[in-house]
Amino acid sequence: MSRILVVEDDEGMARGLAYNLEAEGYRVTVAADGEEGLKEVRAGGYDLILLDVMLPKRSGFEVLKRIRADGVDTPVLMLTARAEEVDRIAGLKLGADDYITKPFSLGELLARIEARLRNRPPGVVFDAQSLRIRNGSRSARLTPTEADLLKYLLAREGDVVPRSDLLRDLWGVESSTETRTLDNHVARLRRKLETDPEAPRILQTVHSVGYRIEPGTIALQDRDGHKPA
Repeated sequence: MSRILVVEDDEGMARGLAYNLEAEGYRVTVAADGEEGLKEVRAGGYDLILLDVMLPKRSGFEVLKRIRADGVDTPVLMLTARAEEVDRIAGLKLGADDYITKPFSLGELLARIEARLRNRPPGVVFDAQSLRIRNGSRSARLTPTEADLLKYLLAREGDVVPRSDLLRDLWGVESSTETRTLDNHVARLRRKLETDPEAPRILQTVHSVGYRIEPGTIALQDRDGHKPA
């Protein structure tokens, strides 16, 4: 489930965007000014940012400039009531990925969001030979058990994998009494995979069933060090 940050000071607009995006299955956080938006971006964990240009405390252009200077590459879609070409060019030069002028249709906005999320490269690279994962500038080595767990889930990427399957195939047990062992391994793996382990984006829990890997979030690296196309 992708997380979207909406930075918008118009309360009615922000509320409407949050309602409609959540209805499409996105998890949404709203920030009401540029300072709050910058703080949320730096906290991490977002897959896309909807950023208004005219904001209190810091303009959308200033927020965008700051986050790109910080090395944040999260896709940013600028929202503005200003249609002047010079403003669109300014936003794109600062690192915006797209630009949409108010008023806009919900259908167009959703299409642009889906396109940006679909085309975003995976944030995590997993080298199954060295058992190392890289997430931006972060790197960690998995234990053999953590690596086996990740490979098993990746083989069924996007599907909900029942706990019973994991316990049977990885631990050789049929009893649910070992669930705590599985959950502990998942928790440790999350700390290495996720930007925010308390709000996992990659390794998700499906309540009372099991776990799933969000499609497109992890790339496997081959023996020559290349990521598959």
